[in-house]
Amino acid sequence: MMKMTQAEGRMSSGLLARWFMAGAMALSLTACGLTAPRSSEGYADLESLGVRDTDTVMTLSIGPALLRFAASHMDDEPETRELLRSLDGIRIRIYEINGDARRVATRINAMSGNLQQDGWEPVLLIRGDDEATHMLIRVVDQQICGMTVLVSDGDSEAVVINLMGEIKPQQFSDVMVALDVEAPGVENVKVAEAEET
Repeated sequence: MMKMTQAEGRMSSGLLARWFMAGAMALSLTACGLTAPRSSEGYADLESLGVRDTDTVMTLSIGPALLRFAASHMDDEPETRELLRSLDGIRIRIYEINGDARRVATRINAMSGNLQQDGWEPVLLIRGDDEATHMLIRVVDQQICGMTVLVSDGDSEAVVINLMGEIKPQQFSDVMVALDVEAPGVENVKVAEAEET
């Protein structure tokens, strides 16, 4: 049996206290709206794109508190401010493709299929040789409560985005342009006007 000195014991208990505080802070951050809420109807259960072919460059999860804070500081862009206020959360993952781009595109297609099985509806699909772009929405009680965008450029980057909250169809092109999703024709997406009778 190994004996600890008093100094080692204090250091060990100090380390334990720091881990406990870090855990408590993580729990409090998720409870206070700083990270995207899993309880949202618009939350998408997203798998990884695979560690063999990609490296995660960035993972971001923003909840309602930070979104409202950001919206309050956007005086010059009213459309973006309105969008940020309507959202409950944003999750973004950016991957660097360092393996087989075709396999990454296949995984994105499979991810889209899994979301569709979970009730998500596809609204945009663009496929190339090794490229894939999917946009899906989640509708509950005739309201769009979530949007997920899956993109692989077929070369060097893949992006997975999940927006949670009330999203109006008129905001689709604003969302895609604001998120800098490089998909042909995205900036020209328009909502059809209802015919008057």
